[in-house]
Amino acid sequence: MEALAERLSHLDPHARGAIRVVAFYDALMRRRVDLPALVRASAGLAGCVVGSRLHGTGQVIRIAPDGRQASTPPRPASTTAPITLDEEEIGTVWLERPGPPDPLDDVLLDRLAIATAAVVERHGPARTTMADPALVELVISSDTDEAARARALRLLGFAAGLPVRVVAVRSRLPLDQVGTLFCPARTVKAAPLADVGVILATTLTLPRLPAGVRAGIGAAESPELSWRQARTALRFATPHRPVVSYADLGAWALLARVPRDDARDNADVAAIARIADGPHAMDLETLDAYCATGSLRGAADLLHLHHSSVARRLERIGKSLGIELTEPTGLIRAGLALTTWRLLDG
Repeated sequence: MEALAERLSHLDPHARGAIRVVAFYDALMRRRVDLPALVRASAGLAGCVVGSRLHGTGQVIRIAPDGRQASTPPRPASTTAPITLDEEEIGTVWLERPGPPDPLDDVLLDRLAIATAAVVERHGPARTTMADPALVELVISSDTDEAARARALRLLGFAAGLPVRVVAVRSRLPLDQVGTLFCPARTVKAAPLADVGVILATTLTLPRLPAGVRAGIGAAESPELSWRQARTALRFATPHRPVVSYADLGAWALLARVPRDDARDNADVAAIARIADGPHAMDLETLDAYCATGSLRGAADLLHLHHSSVARRLERIGKSLGIELTEPTGLIRAGLALTTWRLLDG
């Protein structure tokens, strides 16, 4: 031990400082500290604000040198380092040093990044609902190779080998609230992606959704195929049927493949479009309820109207379409036309 101390005493100041930083983080890891404690200790060592962000959870920690949450607006990072786990970048750590960088800042951040990755691996991802959209996109993209998809799923908190179901959502509610409705007891992750919200879960319930929420559920076990199915199912969702599972569509799913020009040129679909643009556009809600229930009184109950009012509306719709809605074939034909017209609008 004395020989080691003697050798260290001959090192230049930078090397001695680097060894002290390494020893500092080794001691922290032996104590098995959590992420906030790790960042707090780093801020005290660095003498400036230290930050950490995990991509998978969006969790950001910023600690001032006094050990408190940094209350000042974030400064531009003076030094940054990626947090890497299994060759995948899972986050970033940084220093907000107001002056020029310290010679040991790179060493400090390198050790902080290594220690953070070890903590994440030990404790696993936080059980939050919202996730990094980039990771979610890796999971559902058809261009992702299987190794990258598996890493993304693990970083999101899903165990290897379990099938992951995908839900496509349009919602006025925060996406995390919708996610917990579909999977209240197990890991569920959600993220906005372009114009649609994405929910990932291994087990799904079919909840009673609040107004303003529509969802399509994929049926396949592979996330990339389940995502395509979920997007298709979402197109069939209506106010009276806000949750649609692709597995329940059956042959109706074929309507989603009809070319748009062919659909517009169809006489029944064109008649529905004229009703939608005319003074009796609300009649389409009546037709939707009638198609959903298959009966006059069922539609009246669903719309909270007297059955005679519903009968008058259906008579008017039948004349506009040239279809006898009381006949089973007429009801199917009107339902096909209404659904196809809706699919044109996305």
